[in-house]
Amino acid sequence: MNTSTKTVGVWDPLVRVGHWTLVIAFFTAYFTEEDFLTQHVWAGYVVCAVVLFRIVWGFIGTKHAKFSDFIYAPKTIFSYLKGLISRKPQHYLGHNPAGGVMVFALIFGLVATTYTGLALYAVEKNAGPLAGFIASNHKPVPTASIISTAYAEEDADEDKGENESMKASVNEADEEFWEGLHEFFVNFTLFLVILHIGGVLLSSYVDKENLIKAMLTGRKEIPNDK
Repeated sequence: MNTSTKTVGVWDPLVRVGHWTLVIAFFTAYFTEEDFLTQHVWAGYVVCAVVLFRIVWGFIGTKHAKFSDFIYAPKTIFSYLKGLISRKPQHYLGHNPAGGVMVFALIFGLVATTYTGLALYAVEKNAGPLAGFIASNHKPVPTASIISTAYAEEDADEDKGENESMKASVNEADEEFWEGLHEFFVNFTLFLVILHIGGVLLSSYVDKENLIKAMLTGRKEIPNDK
């Protein structure tokens, strides 16, 4: 027997625009990297701005945009996954329990990715909003001790050379540290994105609803009796 359906609004325009802006900005940053640094940096700024807005919107936004709408107990999450595997998932109008976990994981991954990227930009180019902060927390420690005024002029050039050498060494170590951390979180977030896409496709197939279309139109189809 066919059941008639109706469409209802779920995702507000800000959620939808933010979602697709993140998709474009993240992959723009991923594929530009150091070859197109300016584009890479600006794409990173866009990601950062959208994520910060999404966090705020998660507290003051519309019903299904709020974090409180898709925070579920672990038991509920595992129950949903079990139902998904057995092809009998419980239907949710907003984010399902697995989708809710993924939202928080992606926010964490994107925040970590943008922060480490900004830190690396600060160390490499002494630029960006973290430039002053990173520099002030990674100053080389002078090795020259207090010497008598009789030897001060004689050793000035040597001390300057030692300090410059130490400064270069510290900067190189900082750059290596932030570069490795940034690369880790980029790949971690990419893994989450791939997992997210797979989850969306699986959930759409099993639950018989087009989640990608819903994120474009903002509307979902539900039975008329609901």
